Amino acid sequence: MKKAIFPGSFDPITNGHYDIIERASKLFDEVIVVILENSEKKSTFSIEQRLDFIRHACKSLDNVNVDSDSCLTVDYARKKGAHAIIRGVRSVKDYEYERDIASINKYMAKDIETILLFSSPEQSFVSSSVIREMVKYGQDISLFVTKEVELACKEKLIECYL
Repeated sequence: MKKAIFPGSFDPITNGHYDIIERASKLFDEVIVVILENSEKKSTFSIEQRLDFIRHACKSLDNVNVDSDSCLTVDYARKKGAHAIIRGVRSVKDYEYERDIASINKYMAKDIETILLFSSPEQSFVSSSVIREMVKYGQDISLFVTKEVELACKEKLIECYL
């Protein structure tokens, strides 16, 4: 059974993330979307909220599971018996960053491959940080996230002004 993980902060999950997850689900028997805590990032949504957003977005993908952890990506992949780490690439900047991370991961885990999936053109500019910035300035994000995430983002915006 070929298994892959798709790690990230998913704060929040976007349609770009979903596109990568859906495509990866066609390549592997099982894909685990895992929120790995990044000590350098301050999250907008709790881990539980983000897990719920991902579960909701991926409910039609039978071979996709959702999890969270606080270890290194390669350690998580080993723990789950994954053969690959899926990463999404939107731009040259992403590619350079992901190439460096893939090199480090290969050094630590020679038996685990990193698979880079390039974003669909219509999602290539969408990121969680762009979504948060759009929400901050009252812009419509409905084309880039699920309805559930859109409503939660609006609720967060209202909380900021109370």
